[in-house]
Amino acid sequence: MDNNDPFSPNLPAPTANRPLLGLTVLVIEDSKFTCEAMRLLCLRSGARICRADSLRSARRHLQVYRPSVAIIDLGLPDGNGEDLIKDLDEDTSRPLIVLGTSGDPHSRDTAMTAGADGFIAKPITSLAAFQETILACLPADRHPNGPRIISDEKINPDPIAYQDDMAQVVDVLEDNKDDRTLDYVAQFLSGVARSAKDHGLLKATEALAARRDAGQPAASETAQIVGLIQQRQTDRMAI
Repeated sequence: MDNNDPFSPNLPAPTANRPLLGLTVLVIEDSKFTCEAMRLLCLRSGARICRADSLRSARRHLQVYRPSVAIIDLGLPDGNGEDLIKDLDEDTSRPLIVLGTSGDPHSRDTAMTAGADGFIAKPITSLAAFQETILACLPADRHPNGPRIISDEKINPDPIAYQDDMAQVVDVLEDNKDDRTLDYVAQFLSGVARSAKDHGLLKATEALAARRDAGQPAASETAQIVGLIQQRQTDRMAI
């Protein structure tokens, strides 16, 4: 396993403009729209980024390489990110920083209880908030030297990534509409729609989640979501 110290003298030191320079961030996230936001945030901050879109992919990656930072979505297609956070918390070679992320702000307690060092609520658009969340988990002597200007820049991911997420949901629902699939779709779309500020889709997703939580049939809510997604694919909606 590659366990290189992210602050080794052989790696570049962070600077005021690029405070995360020298860090490698593993983003464990199934939404391409959210990953595109993370890519832009890392690029602006000086960090390198790797991506895993499932627990299986993440575990395979972590067997051979240890990133400086792991940002773990709590809802993944093949399981709960909470379990991976727990496993990493018990691992002597855990990443320097482990963060949970979710479109549900109430998931913060879940992530922190599992062993996360911090939490990033979706939508993830603020460069300053992203940088400060990671820097807050680092020792003071690993921060950039000198004063640092806090940027108010907001990240705007490519809408094509949003279209990719819509296509993914269509594929999932075409394969299966069982309870587990509907729960995953509700969780996935909640974060994606909130990140994209797609209020119509978010409202429909919340209606699906409410029906699922009540143990009631959700055929009409599912059909409404499919219709909204098809409309967005047809219109190539700009976010």
